[in-house]
Amino acid sequence: MSNDLIFYTNPMSRGQIVRWMLEETGAPYETQVMDYASTMKSDAYLAINPMGKVPAIVHRGKVVTECAAICAYLAEAFPEADLAPTADERADYYRWLFFAAGPLEHAITNNNAKFIPSAEQSRSFGYGSYDQAIDTLAGAVSAHAYIAGDRFTAADVYVGSAVTWGLMFGTLPKLDAFVRYSERVTDRDAYRRGKDKDNALMPQAAPA
Repeated sequence: MSNDLIFYTNPMSRGQIVRWMLEETGAPYETQVMDYASTMKSDAYLAINPMGKVPAIVHRGKVVTECAAICAYLAEAFPEADLAPTADERADYYRWLFFAAGPLEHAITNNNAKFIPSAEQSRSFGYGSYDQAIDTLAGAVSAHAYIAGDRFTAADVYVGSAVTWGLMFGTLPKLDAFVRYSERVTDRDAYRRGKDKDNALMPQAAPA
């Protein structure tokens, strides 16, 4: 492992997204497993992420937090993995990466919390309504084999995780478009390696 790239995570967290992305890059990295009740709130970790949340990475002394940002960063930091967008893919890549990290995330979490904005409130909400966000996502994952075109990119790690988790936990409807997309993007050796590593760590981690 290399101290050039340190991954702070808990296997029972969104760190699974970044684990998958790290495995896709093929780059060596060191894993630091954080506990919700102690090390994640320690001064040492708060100096890395003042939010006291995982995941985070430190690459050559530079901190990156937020899963979508980490995925995009790693795609550029390790170009040999060919996960960054080409010129033709760039528009859809950034559009749907940020859609999933912003409007979609807000729509799902608010809906799961039973907060349904009124018609007037929805005008100032970036996602409008849950149904609008879901319909938009279904169209996005149906347009091509992958989110930015005909090949897998870093954006599929993030969007694919959102869809796969949504299907697993019932926060997304089991539309055929979502099921097919999830099956495509998770049928990868890197995904399976990441899952195996996180599953092996589960007994050591305290639940949130």
